[in-house]
Amino acid sequence: MSSRRNICSGGPFEDVVGYSHAVRVGPWVLVSGTTSMTAQGLVGEGDVYAQSVQALKTIEAALREAGAQLSDVVRTRMYVTRIAHWEEVARAHAEYFRSVKPAATMVEVQKLIDPRMLIEIEADACILQAAEGGPAGA
Repeated sequence: MSSRRNICSGGPFEDVVGYSHAVRVGPWVLVSGTTSMTAQGLVGEGDVYAQSVQALKTIEAALREAGAQLSDVVRTRMYVTRIAHWEEVARAHAEYFRSVKPAATMVEVQKLIDPRMLIEIEADACILQAAEGGPAGA
């Protein structure tokens, strides 16, 4: 049976809602919806590209903490408050995943938890090989 590891960001909603920023079970790392909110506040107010890049940086950090990397990502989900901004979101996504090409979904949502947030991104990763070249979890 695989062990479970919760990765917490320290964000204010984790305890209120009862979730972890990411969870690793065996070779799987599931990263919760991630916005451009940091400890210093919202990055890129009014700029969906800047918010996308910050969200992806935060996702990358969570993956790293879980022992994964961007190349392990097999699926992303992007929730945008204006689908008309899809090209800016796609540009940021491609900068991180052009060579990985995970399965991806982008949908428009009415709004996010903070009206200044323009995008929220989720990522699922599967670590197929450990750093030593053996099977994950070996």
